[in-house]
Amino acid sequence: MTRNHFLKLIALALGGALMPLNATDERRRAPAFFVGHGSPMIGIEENDFTHSLKALGKMIPEPKAILVVSAHWTPPFYGVSVHHSPALMYDFFGFPEPLYQVQYPAPNAEFLCPQMEELFPNLLVKERALDHGAWTVLKHLYPNANVPVMQLGINRDLSLREHYEVGKKLQSLRDYGIMIIGSGNITHNLSRVDPDPDAPVREWAAAFDTYVKEAIESRDIDALIGFREAAPYAEIAHPTLEHYIPLLYVAGCMGEEDKSTFPYEGFSHGTLSMRNWLLYQ
Repeated sequence: MTRNHFLKLIALALGGALMPLNATDERRRAPAFFVGHGSPMIGIEENDFTHSLKALGKMIPEPKAILVVSAHWTPPFYGVSVHHSPALMYDFFGFPEPLYQVQYPAPNAEFLCPQMEELFPNLLVKERALDHGAWTVLKHLYPNANVPVMQLGINRDLSLREHYEVGKKLQSLRDYGIMIIGSGNITHNLSRVDPDPDAPVREWAAAFDTYVKEAIESRDIDALIGFREAAPYAEIAHPTLEHYIPLLYVAGCMGEEDKSTFPYEGFSHGTLSMRNWLLYQ
């Protein structure tokens, strides 16, 4: 018996509890959302940024599940995570003790495995706690921790265009009420971060952020994929790519009917763009 067949039999026995995706659902396509998550401290901070996440969670329809593409999971394969424990991954060090006490006991979205395996035939399913690219954001977006969550790893062997193509595959999930979240940062260079969270914005960070904003507004996918050749200060903004790549997954999820908005625009520590980008219908 295959794993897919086994899951479907269990779903039938439980009245469909493990297979909630239904093409007859009369609901709007779920949003896709890129979030600049910045420092892990957002997990316990109350500021304009975290307040904007709380406001957004009240504004958009509650999804059936959330699929998170986090900058903090970059395996050399196509993989999704399931978690059978409420324990979180505190994948950082040197922060205040209250940050390590945060809990976010969201249910796992294992029922998405059959659909994900159809999209990615070589998919690996891993037992893995939610990392801070997921829970620090979700804690504010859906504070009741009632929406099932799954993470999709960033396959580090892919090109930027291939990451965008993966995002295009994920677009179909939105039609079944699955919200796609890409969690990274439009600028991310920890060697240039100012210790002062309210430090003035650096010229290079502002210029790169503007480049990405304008590419999004004009739906210039080639500009987003080819940023290393075209964007100002590209090498400074992203000495490594893992925090930029989640943006390409959200870009891939963009449909012709989608509206596009930036629920939050701003910088932290002078260099970290905290810009958020929402696609909705």
